[in-house]
Amino acid sequence: MQRSFVFLAEGFEEIEALTPVDVLRRAGMDVKTVSITDSHQVTGAHGVTVTADLTFRQADFDGAEWLICPGGLPGAQNLHEFGALGDLLKVHASKGKIAAICASPAMVLAPLGLLEGKEATGYPGTEKGLKAGGAIVRDERVVVSGNIITANGPTSSLRFALAIISNSLGSHCAQEVGSAMLVYGKQIDFYF
Repeated sequence: MQRSFVFLAEGFEEIEALTPVDVLRRAGMDVKTVSITDSHQVTGAHGVTVTADLTFRQADFDGAEWLICPGGLPGAQNLHEFGALGDLLKVHASKGKIAAICASPAMVLAPLGLLEGKEATGYPGTEKGLKAGGAIVRDERVVVSGNIITANGPTSSLRFALAIISNSLGSHCAQEVGSAMLVYGKQIDFYF
């Protein structure tokens, strides 16, 4: 199975970063957290310090399936300012999958041109940034558009993770994982 990576910058939104890691691992997906600094210790927007699996310099992104950018402030801004991540995302977009939540669709993906002509969502108030990047803005919790998944914020983190699982392993797997976590309903629907 291909490895996926969740990028951690100082000030990341803890729920948006750790929920996908937890839920993807429940589905059996190989996912690692990556600090964009030289330290494995990264502190989130609400003071929670996390020990990342790898630093950016240690990680081997060849053959990665998903590159995942959580939001939070100043986390999303710090991801945006880390040029090596932007370069990686641009290269990866042509052959892999990218997911971003909260402020990251507008602050990280849109300036790189990765949302041009794609449907996307983000945290309320980021619509201008999404549109500036050529996105077709949708007022939805989670939007799947080709090889890119975007979500609007913390309470959508679980649905965001399940959408990634659905894309990689099928809706039946997302439904199984969601049901085991007590996500009720016969069908987990996402905006496509």
